[in-house]
Amino acid sequence: MTLGSKIAWDDTVLPFQLDASDMRGRVARLDGVLDGILKQHDYPLVVEALVAEMALLTALIGQTMSLRWKLSLQVQSKGPVRMIATDYYAPEREGEPARIRAYASFDADRLTSGNPFDQVGEGYFAILIDQGSGTQPYQGITPLTEGSLSKCAEAYFAQSEQLPTRFELSFGKSAEPGKPEHWRAGGIMLQHMPKASPFAAQGEGTGAILTAADLVHGEEEEHWNRVNILLGTVEDLELIGPSVSPSELLLRLFHEEQPRVYDAQAVRFGCTCSEERVRQSLSIYSAKDIRTMTTDDGRVTADCQFCGAHYDLDPQSVGFEAVRD
Repeated sequence: MTLGSKIAWDDTVLPFQLDASDMRGRVARLDGVLDGILKQHDYPLVVEALVAEMALLTALIGQTMSLRWKLSLQVQSKGPVRMIATDYYAPEREGEPARIRAYASFDADRLTSGNPFDQVGEGYFAILIDQGSGTQPYQGITPLTEGSLSKCAEAYFAQSEQLPTRFELSFGKSAEPGKPEHWRAGGIMLQHMPKASPFAAQGEGTGAILTAADLVHGEEEEHWNRVNILLGTVEDLELIGPSVSPSELLLRLFHEEQPRVYDAQAVRFGCTCSEERVRQSLSIYSAKDIRTMTTDDGRVTADCQFCGAHYDLDPQSVGFEAVRD
């Protein structure tokens, strides 16, 4: 794929490299994915905004996952929005789309207007990577800080991976002529890929949390600062609008950095829940627990928090006789 080629860019993640400055990154555009995620729920606007941002971060980070790997992002908070969870399922085979799902739990009576990030309080931002059966899942955690979920993700990469990382995101409701109002999101993720700085272990930066500035020095710092200045000129409509493709955007921003793009990864909304998985998850519960889940009709019911699917099961199918008072 060349930079001048035309691509259908909605619901795709385009990886790229800046050869002149030893940077790499991704450009993501989400449309139908967000519709698939958000139409399953009746979230307030501020919660929708947080879920949209989290889904965009998941798409940008998840593109690096190998086939059949699973990436999960989680926010756990003491604020009105108690939790946001997203999953990225890498393709089973080359050429297939990745799948993303997401949901949030919140206290509606505690929500306020204003900055969506104000709805999360003290807590943590976590990234989990599952490489499949027979492997030990990886988990990294950083405190919620800096005023946005994207800043939390930047802090995670600086602290846990020692990778200077920058996100530039835009998301909101689109009111295109002739189309119903719906969410769109677009963003760029940029990373410097040197070896860890010898200064990183000294804990430079604010408090105990490292930042990207603590990880680049000398020529690397010059490259990092220059490319970040260029990235800072991007406009919201360039990130989410219908007129500028990701490859054209990279040329506008970084033409002197010798940008090179690779094959785009398609992403779709998708959930992995199934009746069999529900049976397996219920099998760990005791007869007493199953009794609390059993309806007056003697059925066990369960709902998927991600996609809203409703399951109505015979207790015998999960190893229990029908329980009645």
